[in-house]
Amino acid sequence: MGGSDQPPNGNPTIRAIAMPADTNPAGDIFGGWLMSQMDLAAGAVATYTSGGRSATIAVDGMIFHRPVKVGDEVSLYASLTKVGKTSMTIHVGAWRRPRETRASEKVTEANFVFVALDDAGKPVPVQGLPSTA
Repeated sequence: MGGSDQPPNGNPTIRAIAMPADTNPAGDIFGGWLMSQMDLAAGAVATYTSGGRSATIAVDGMIFHRPVKVGDEVSLYASLTKVGKTSMTIHVGAWRRPRETRASEKVTEANFVFVALDDAGKPVPVQGLPSTA
């Protein structure tokens, strides 16, 4: 992980505003809120990739580099990095932008592993990217 302190090119998978209800006792945004936003972004990529239901089975390498403050715009960039028989690995990077500035900084990143599921919740092969035709 690591890498540039500039957000990736293109549109984020999800954008959210950090609100006062999401703070921890120290007044920063609770890490669990940020992790749930990242899981939502990864889940969007997993659903698109599998063409159906999927579930998070692991999160690897999460490191909180910087705190998120109330009012920050949080942009989450998710990209598919690996597809297995039933699993998908999705890298998610989270960036904060204080609302009074134009500069963004990376706050955390992690790899989320999802498994494709059938309607009964049993693992199924990943079907690949849906057809655009």
